[in-house]
Amino acid sequence: MKPRVLVTRKLPDAVEARLRRDYEAILNPTDTLYTSEEIIKKAVGMAAILPCHTEKFTAEVIARLPECVKIIANFSVGYDHVDVDAAKKRGLIVTNTPDVLSDATAELTMMLMLGAARRASEGERLVRTRQWKDWSPSFMVGVQVTGKRLGILGFGRVGQVVAERARGFDMEIHYHNRRRVAPELEKGAIYHATPEELMVHCDFLALHCVASPETNGLLNAERIALLPDGAVVVNASRGSVIDEDALIAALRSGKLYAAGLDVFINEPAIRPEFRELTNVFLMPHIGSATRETRDGMGFRALDNLDAFFAGKAPGDRVA
Repeated sequence: MKPRVLVTRKLPDAVEARLRRDYEAILNPTDTLYTSEEIIKKAVGMAAILPCHTEKFTAEVIARLPECVKIIANFSVGYDHVDVDAAKKRGLIVTNTPDVLSDATAELTMMLMLGAARRASEGERLVRTRQWKDWSPSFMVGVQVTGKRLGILGFGRVGQVVAERARGFDMEIHYHNRRRVAPELEKGAIYHATPEELMVHCDFLALHCVASPETNGLLNAERIALLPDGAVVVNASRGSVIDEDALIAALRSGKLYAAGLDVFINEPAIRPEFRELTNVFLMPHIGSATRETRDGMGFRALDNLDAFFAGKAPGDRVA
């Protein structure tokens, strides 16, 4: 008998085809966003749940899951939506999908930098609304990316790929990480032991740290104050790593030239100020949204399920 798997969102066709082949999969063809109560009810009789970051597995939800559920195989690299301590206490295995989205997220980070620096949102609106009248030397002047200093806060898989892409723009790479990486991974990037030390070297700052209690509000007013005047901040990690009040104040005051944001606190119900500010380039959490990457994420989640049900240790276990 095939293991029963609850799939909480609509997944790519190739991923769902493999699910149907190897499992008794309960799919979500309408891509309905289930509530916690609905997930608990639908989990009855399931051996596994394959969720995305949109579903919250708090300690209370985990405690109420049927005992038949043995593994949560996330379709995401981040797992801050799962209380891993509660999962460990219950003996519930949790996995994620690292590595496969590094290139796509790095591409999106470069788009955020370019879009924010070159005022892409403003320009696009001018063209669409027929307000573009003529050309002049002072029209739509932005900030150049080439040759600038890029600070990367979090120098893991994604941060290292961002550094590689940024070198194509002749950017000087600076970074802070919990631990300094090996020279062959630095490739000339300059390490700073604290976020504060990093800030003063950032014409552009890209955040690529995981969401955790330690990184909550990591970019706050004090650290923004240390950035050079006119710096550009981009975030394609998690919204919680930025103090949004402080970011909005810095964008309004001109301390920051611009921001490029793909993630937010309480998304999609984002702060209205972000929509109102003209110096923010906004994206709807699409860092991993390429066909290649979404297929890769799904296959990675299924690899973890395959290993578990074959009696082996899943390769991407986080709890």
